[in-house]
Amino acid sequence: MAKQRFPMGAMGGNANNMIRQAQKMQQEMLKAQEEIEQCEFEATAGGGAVTAKMNGKKELTDISIKPEACDPDDIEMLQDLILTVVNDVIKKVDEANSAKMSKLTGGLNIPGLF
Repeated sequence: MAKQRFPMGAMGGNANNMIRQAQKMQQEMLKAQEEIEQCEFEATAGGGAVTAKMNGKKELTDISIKPEACDPDDIEMLQDLILTVVNDVIKKVDEANSAKMSKLTGGLNIPGLF
């Protein structure tokens, strides 16, 4: 039985297309990441008593604490509110990043990508 051979041009063309597609996807992903980094995310806790803002780089840009959240006899509650609001805003950044990248990869989960 004879083996079927492919001309080098046919295989090379397919590989070149795959490389171009991968490069295009990489450029789109970098653009999407830059867009997310420019976004601002916000979360609140305690009915708005504590608010945190974060950019897409996961840098905390603002934290606001209303006076009624500052009970000197209950510092633990304020600490819990701050932890909650910071963790919530980080989660929002992660979810936005995952959603944006998922659109680019067609829902394909590529480990280490995002």
